[in-house]
Amino acid sequence: MLIKSDRKVSIIAGSLILLGIVSGILSVVPAVEGEDYLRQAYLHKNQVLWGALFQFFLVPIYIGFALLLYPILKNYKENLALGFVGFRFVAGVFQLIGIILLPVFVLLSQEFIKTEVTNGLSFDQLGGMLKLGRDLTNHLGVMLATGLGNLLMYFIFYKAHLVPKWLSIWGLVGNLLAMLASFLILFSQIDVISTSFVMLSLPLVFQEIVLSIWLIVKGLEERKAN
Repeated sequence: MLIKSDRKVSIIAGSLILLGIVSGILSVVPAVEGEDYLRQAYLHKNQVLWGALFQFFLVPIYIGFALLLYPILKNYKENLALGFVGFRFVAGVFQLIGIILLPVFVLLSQEFIKTEVTNGLSFDQLGGMLKLGRDLTNHLGVMLATGLGNLLMYFIFYKAHLVPKWLSIWGLVGNLLAMLASFLILFSQIDVISTSFVMLSLPLVFQEIVLSIWLIVKGLEERKAN
């Protein structure tokens, strides 16, 4: 038998998805992602600061969304629901690490601009390690943890018919493409600021917009446990 879930929970969950999309877009820092990041990070330090702020907003949004849905998801697959929440906490930790690394970019960039003539090679090496660390944090840690958690969530959605099956399948495919994009970035096959990354990310972005609207307007449909 189908019953309507708590409308307040669904509305808040849908709103958190929209806030997460906006914060995610605003957390991108082109000055750090580009090839000339050693010079641009300090010259655009306000951009870096705002990026760090919006990345910080993602932590309570991601974790809050998982905790909000957990009481519903555990009624169908408690172990998968726990995994979903666990992956969201892991993603939150990686988000915080990524935030901590951003001011380091600014400081390194400032020193590079002052002394690039005599110490260019040393700064290139330090910058390369720092950038690799941030890429591992954001594109492997955050995206992989978030993607794996989302796969568990959409699997529960699909099996329990909490949302239409086409929406669950769309979410599964979209997350797989987003995880693929992260791996391609990590191995320098594509750039964050690139058409390829946008094309691989758009299916998930559109899916999450549709899901958020569905949750706000329709809500989840729960089946009574047998």
